[in-house]
Amino acid sequence: MKGFLSVLTVVGVASVVSGFPDGAPADTCVKTRFNQPNHGAARSQDLSTSPFRVVASGNTFSPGSQIQVDVAGQDVFRGFFLQARDAQTNEWIGQWVESPNTKTIPECSAITHADNKDKERATFIWTAPKDRQGQVFFSATLVKNYGTFWANQIAEVPTAAVRHLG
Repeated sequence: MKGFLSVLTVVGVASVVSGFPDGAPADTCVKTRFNQPNHGAARSQDLSTSPFRVVASGNTFSPGSQIQVDVAGQDVFRGFFLQARDAQTNEWIGQWVESPNTKTIPECSAITHADNKDKERATFIWTAPKDRQGQVFFSATLVKNYGTFWANQIAEVPTAAVRHLG
Protein backbone atom coordinates (compact mmCIF):
# COMPACT_ATOMS: atom_id res chain seq x y z
CA MET A 1 0.00 0.00 0.00
CA LYS A 2 2.83 2.41 0.87
CA GLY A 3 4.41 1.82 -2.55
CA PHE A 4 1.10 2.50 -4.29
CA LEU A 5 0.70 5.81 -2.42
CA SER A 6 4.26 6.81 -3.41
CA VAL A 7 3.51 6.11 -7.08
CA LEU A 8 0.20 7.96 -6.83
CA THR A 9 1.96 10.96 -5.24
CA VAL A 10 4.63 11.03 -7.98
CA VAL A 11 1.97 10.85 -10.70
CA GLY A 12 -0.03 13.63 -9.02
CA VAL A 13 3.01 15.89 -8.65
CA ALA A 14 4.09 15.22 -12.24
CA SER A 15 0.69 16.27 -13.56
CA VAL A 16 0.81 19.50 -11.53
CA VAL A 17 4.36 20.33 -12.62
CA SER A 18 3.56 19.86 -16.30
CA GLY A 19 0.91 22.60 -16.03
CA PHE A 20 -0.85 23.17 -19.34
CA PRO A 21 1.65 21.88 -21.91
CA ASP A 22 -0.88 22.48 -24.68
CA GLY A 23 -1.70 26.08 -23.80
CA ALA A 24 -3.82 28.15 -21.51
CA PRO A 25 -7.49 27.22 -21.12
CA ALA A 26 -10.15 29.70 -22.25
CA ASP A 27 -11.09 30.53 -18.66
CA THR A 28 -7.69 32.21 -18.25
CA CYS A 29 -9.41 35.32 -19.60
CA VAL A 30 -11.96 35.55 -16.80
CA LYS A 31 -10.34 34.12 -13.66
CA THR A 32 -9.77 36.30 -10.62
CA ARG A 33 -6.12 36.60 -11.67
CA PHE A 34 -6.99 36.96 -15.37
CA ASN A 35 -4.28 36.48 -17.99
CA GLN A 36 -2.15 34.59 -15.46
CA PRO A 37 -1.42 30.88 -15.40
CA ASN A 38 -2.97 28.80 -12.65
CA HIS A 39 0.38 27.51 -11.38
CA GLY A 40 -0.46 26.85 -7.75
CA ALA A 41 1.16 29.36 -5.39
CA ALA A 42 3.42 30.82 -8.11
CA ARG A 43 2.83 34.50 -8.85
CA SER A 44 3.97 36.79 -11.64
CA GLN A 45 7.51 38.12 -11.48
CA ASP A 46 8.07 41.88 -11.43
CA LEU A 47 7.79 43.08 -15.05
CA SER A 48 11.03 45.07 -14.67
CA THR A 49 12.86 41.70 -14.46
CA SER A 50 11.39 40.24 -17.64
CA PRO A 51 14.08 38.97 -20.02
CA PHE A 52 11.60 39.20 -22.90
CA ARG A 53 10.51 41.93 -25.30
CA VAL A 54 7.08 42.04 -26.82
CA VAL A 55 6.96 44.38 -29.82
CA ALA A 56 3.94 45.24 -31.97
CA SER A 57 4.31 46.67 -35.47
CA GLY A 58 1.64 49.26 -34.69
CA ASN A 59 -1.15 50.28 -32.37
CA THR A 60 -3.82 51.65 -34.70
CA PHE A 61 -6.08 49.61 -36.91
CA SER A 62 -8.56 50.01 -39.69
CA PRO A 63 -11.21 47.45 -40.67
CA GLY A 64 -9.55 44.07 -41.36
CA SER A 65 -5.98 45.37 -41.05
CA GLN A 66 -3.24 43.24 -39.51
CA ILE A 67 -0.57 43.92 -36.88
CA GLN A 68 2.47 41.74 -36.25
CA VAL A 69 3.54 41.03 -32.66
CA ASP A 70 7.00 39.58 -31.96
CA VAL A 71 8.25 37.99 -28.74
CA ALA A 72 11.98 37.42 -28.15
CA GLY A 73 14.46 37.80 -25.36
CA GLN A 74 17.60 36.85 -23.55
CA ASP A 75 16.14 33.53 -22.41
CA VAL A 76 13.84 30.80 -23.71
CA PHE A 77 10.18 30.62 -22.81
CA ARG A 78 7.90 27.59 -22.77
CA GLY A 79 4.48 29.15 -22.79
CA PHE A 80 2.68 32.33 -23.70
CA PHE A 81 -0.73 33.91 -23.62
CA LEU A 82 -1.21 36.97 -25.81
CA GLN A 83 -4.37 39.05 -25.88
CA ALA A 84 -5.57 42.05 -27.91
CA ARG A 85 -7.62 44.81 -26.28
CA ASP A 86 -9.23 48.00 -27.51
CA ALA A 87 -7.21 50.90 -26.08
CA GLN A 88 -10.32 53.03 -25.38
CA THR A 89 -12.78 50.45 -24.03
CA ASN A 90 -10.41 47.69 -22.81
CA GLU A 91 -12.67 45.12 -24.47
CA TRP A 92 -11.27 42.04 -26.21
CA ILE A 93 -11.01 42.76 -29.89
CA GLY A 94 -10.08 41.10 -33.18
CA GLN A 95 -8.68 37.67 -33.80
CA TRP A 96 -5.32 35.95 -34.16
CA VAL A 97 -4.07 34.00 -37.16
CA GLU A 98 -3.36 30.49 -35.90
CA SER A 99 0.15 29.31 -36.77
CA PRO A 100 2.14 26.13 -36.06
CA ASN A 101 2.32 25.23 -32.36
CA THR A 102 -0.33 27.78 -31.36
CA LYS A 103 -4.03 27.72 -30.61
CA THR A 104 -6.40 30.64 -30.57
CA ILE A 105 -8.99 31.46 -27.92
CA PRO A 106 -11.49 33.51 -29.94
CA GLU A 107 -13.78 34.03 -26.93
CA CYS A 108 -11.32 36.61 -25.60
CA SER A 109 -9.12 37.57 -28.57
CA ALA A 110 -6.16 35.51 -27.34
CA ILE A 111 -3.53 33.12 -28.67
CA THR A 112 -1.53 30.61 -26.62
CA HIS A 113 1.10 27.90 -27.04
CA ALA A 114 0.14 24.42 -28.23
CA ASP A 115 3.26 22.72 -26.84
CA ASN A 116 5.64 23.25 -23.93
CA LYS A 117 8.90 23.15 -25.89
CA ASP A 118 11.51 25.86 -25.40
CA LYS A 119 10.99 28.83 -27.71
CA GLU A 120 13.56 31.51 -28.48
CA ARG A 121 11.18 33.76 -30.37
CA ALA A 122 7.69 33.81 -31.80
CA THR A 123 5.79 35.95 -34.29
CA PHE A 124 2.03 36.39 -34.27
CA ILE A 125 -0.42 38.12 -36.62
CA TRP A 126 -3.51 39.85 -35.23
CA THR A 127 -6.43 40.78 -37.50
CA ALA A 128 -8.67 43.74 -36.69
CA PRO A 129 -12.47 43.47 -36.79
CA LYS A 130 -13.96 44.17 -40.22
CA ASP A 131 -16.38 46.79 -38.89
CA ARG A 132 -14.23 49.14 -36.76
CA GLN A 133 -11.12 51.20 -36.51
CA GLY A 134 -9.24 52.49 -33.49
CA GLN A 135 -6.29 51.79 -31.25
CA VAL A 136 -5.26 48.44 -29.81
CA PHE A 137 -2.78 47.20 -27.23
CA PHE A 138 -1.41 43.73 -26.66
CA SER A 139 -0.90 42.12 -23.27
CA ALA A 140 1.42 39.10 -22.98
CA THR A 141 2.06 36.54 -20.29
CA LEU A 142 5.34 34.69 -20.84
CA VAL A 143 6.20 31.48 -18.99
CA LYS A 144 9.83 30.44 -18.48
CA ASN A 145 8.88 27.45 -16.31
CA TYR A 146 6.09 26.41 -13.96
CA GLY A 147 7.09 28.80 -11.17
CA THR A 148 8.56 31.64 -13.22
CA PHE A 149 6.38 33.80 -15.44
CA TRP A 150 5.68 37.45 -16.24
CA ALA A 151 2.03 38.44 -16.60
CA ASN A 152 0.41 41.37 -18.39
CA GLN A 153 3.53 42.63 -20.17
CA ILE A 154 2.28 45.29 -22.60
CA ALA A 155 3.74 45.20 -26.11
CA GLU A 156 6.02 48.06 -27.04
CA VAL A 157 5.30 49.95 -30.24
CA PRO A 158 8.31 51.54 -31.97
CA THR A 159 7.91 55.31 -32.26
CA ALA A 160 7.92 55.17 -36.06
CA ALA A 161 4.97 52.73 -35.93
CA VAL A 162 2.76 54.90 -33.71
CA ARG A 163 0.09 56.62 -35.75
CA HIS A 164 -2.86 58.60 -34.61
CA LEU A 165 -6.28 58.33 -36.16
CA GLY A 166 -7.66 61.58 -37.41
